Amino acid sequence: MKKNTHPENYRLVVFKDFSADEAFLTRSCAPTKEKIVWEDGKEYPLIKLEISSFSHPFFTGKMKFVDTAGRIDKFNKKFANSRFAKNS
Repeated sequence: MKKNTHPENYRLVVFKDFSADEAFLTRSCAPTKEKIVWEDGKEYPLIKLEISSFSHPFFTGKMKFVDTAGRIDKFNKKFANSRFAKNS
């Protein structure tokens, strides 16, 4: 194996999926300034996730739409008065 190709600063890090409100502890070298107290009472660096295996439809088997930027409302507002709008 080649020397000096892999980072040396691996440490325990908590990854938290905020859409599923789940977290897991694993080793990583990803940079972060935030910290969290884990179940064992120790403080670990925190990486925030919007999607992980806890919330991804491939792993959960459930389709869940997350509209983080209000895209649907923006689209509906933009085309509300066009000829393509549904007239109810």
